[in-house]
Amino acid sequence: MRTQHPRPGRHELGQNFLIDQSVIDTIVGLVARTDGPIIEIGAGDGALTLPLQRLARPLTGIELDDRRAARLDRRTHPSTAIVQADFLRYTAPTTPHVLVGNLPFHQTTAMLRRILHAPGWTEAVLLVQWEVARRRAGVGGATMMTAQWWPWFEFRLVRRVPARAFRPRPGVDGGLMTVSRRERPLVDRHDQRRYQDFVHRVFTGKGRGLPQMLATAAPELPRQRIRHWTRHHRIAPTALPKSLTAEQWAELFRLRQER
Repeated sequence: MRTQHPRPGRHELGQNFLIDQSVIDTIVGLVARTDGPIIEIGAGDGALTLPLQRLARPLTGIELDDRRAARLDRRTHPSTAIVQADFLRYTAPTTPHVLVGNLPFHQTTAMLRRILHAPGWTEAVLLVQWEVARRRAGVGGATMMTAQWWPWFEFRLVRRVPARAFRPRPGVDGGLMTVSRRERPLVDRHDQRRYQDFVHRVFTGKGRGLPQMLATAAPELPRQRIRHWTRHHRIAPTALPKSLTAEQWAELFRLRQER
């Protein structure tokens, strides 16, 4: 089943609106499992905003298009706040809240970085490009960005969303994913910059496999210690950084810190 939007999206704003009711229901269902105020990124014509209101929780919709923001504001409950703003410049509250949004595909990476750096939110339900959703969730191996944020966040792939679920129809499919802030981080937040620099150096290090790349990125770790660690975790000599889990990255960082 599809919902209909009265006006097409603006190409320059990367607007592709949801018209598939099953996808909308899935997103609202995921948000319903969370607690706290809701902030929607890219409210558009209200495909998500209006059903999210039924959760009877404080709701703020952020919309860049001033005309759509004004129209949606007239259609929402008085308790729903529609804010005309660019989410990349929007100052989110530091108190607990939940993020939800159908992100503009051409700004997915920038918005994800903004979200990961933002304080306060506990859960995020996001619709992004399919390949981005797969990479963030570590399907087929973790990317450097995922590994850099894994100690503090959990990424989960929910489902693929076909291009026909949007209007106008984008050139690629979407992917629905969730991001949850860990209650117990795997690495202390004060070590975030050092940890992320370490991950960057491993991913960009020279070598034909993880042991060699680790030796280049962390010369303070004895090679014998690296070989012992990789054998203990049954990591092949030809394995690449993308094959490591969140827990293994955290353990490697602790080994380096101990040295």
